[in-house]
Amino acid sequence: MSEAPAAPRPASADTTNPVRLDLLLVPPRPRTGWRVLPARVVAMCVVEIQKLAHDRTELYTRAVQPALWLLIFGETFTRIKAIPTGGIPYIDYLAPGIIAQSAMFIAIFYGIMIIWERDAGILTKLLVTPTPRAALISGKAFAAGVKALIQAVVVIVIAALLGVGMTWNPLRLLGVAVAVVLGSAFFSCLSMSIAGIVLTRDRLMGIGQAITMPLFFGSNALYPVAVMPGWVQAVSKANPLSYQVDALRGLLLGTPSHLALDYAVLVVAAVLGITAASSLLGRLAR
Repeated sequence: MSEAPAAPRPASADTTNPVRLDLLLVPPRPRTGWRVLPARVVAMCVVEIQKLAHDRTELYTRAVQPALWLLIFGETFTRIKAIPTGGIPYIDYLAPGIIAQSAMFIAIFYGIMIIWERDAGILTKLLVTPTPRAALISGKAFAAGVKALIQAVVVIVIAALLGVGMTWNPLRLLGVAVAVVLGSAFFSCLSMSIAGIVLTRDRLMGIGQAITMPLFFGSNALYPVAVMPGWVQAVSKANPLSYQVDALRGLLLGTPSHLALDYAVLVVAAVLGITAASSLLGRLAR
């Protein structure tokens, strides 16, 4: 008479493929220490970039202004030869300045977006999460840098079609990307800091329009510092846009520049901007 089949062993006794019930009961350990800030910065940056993926109209419309600067202003002053540029065509000299200008114009109104998020109740929800305020600001600042990079690519393509002699060295182009991101991070933080002071979109738009052109014309984007009046030279030396343009011009055109000083100023400006905007974020959310 055959024996009865053996009863199957319980799952808990199966040593070859044990069931880990603790994975269902114990939540994953959150990031702690130095890993928190980079992870939150990347997350906020991705959120901001996803907004751009849903509406690309801003990129198309913002490409018109730098194209007009290069096509009209650049071509005209290249023929006039009224501005000393060290032996290079004026349109070549102008192209890095237009890259910096278009990046600044994208970033300088970034405070309007954060005021809109405040009015929609989004900012309050973000502030009650464990995300540090510095991570919120940094994510938005570097997202502005990514938008500026896309704009810089558009300007570089237009400049190449116009015959501007630029380098295509990958390392130099990487340096250009870093300079664009750092400059955009500072100007977006400047805008968000102003938003934390004025608290309304109308006031921010007025102040933004009032400071963009002085920042642009008070830099070396259009003409060398040597041809400026003394007081404008002092403004240019305190203007981070001048250091960004100097770095872009040296990397793209190979003109004499002070890259170590340029990057040091841009890094310090970005850190100070993030610090200031983070400290004013709570006031904006009240």
